[in-house]
Amino acid sequence: MEISARNVLKGTVKSVTPGAVNTEVIVEIQPGVEVVSIITKDSAERLKLTTGKKVYAVIKASDVMVATD
Repeated sequence: MEISARNVLKGTVKSVTPGAVNTEVIVEIQPGVEVVSIITKDSAERLKLTTGKKVYAVIKASDVMVATD
């Protein structure tokens, strides 16, 4: 896989929750560290996402905010 995004995190699908249009996918990057993504239901089906599948969470954003208390 070649991709221009700089933030690519390898992980394992922890859960897949399909909805009418979109699907929530939780990817565990390491124990206790998760990334949650909402993708189209069609994309989840095309990628054959199931619990335990090895995947990449690709983060491409023009803005990333940092906040403190």
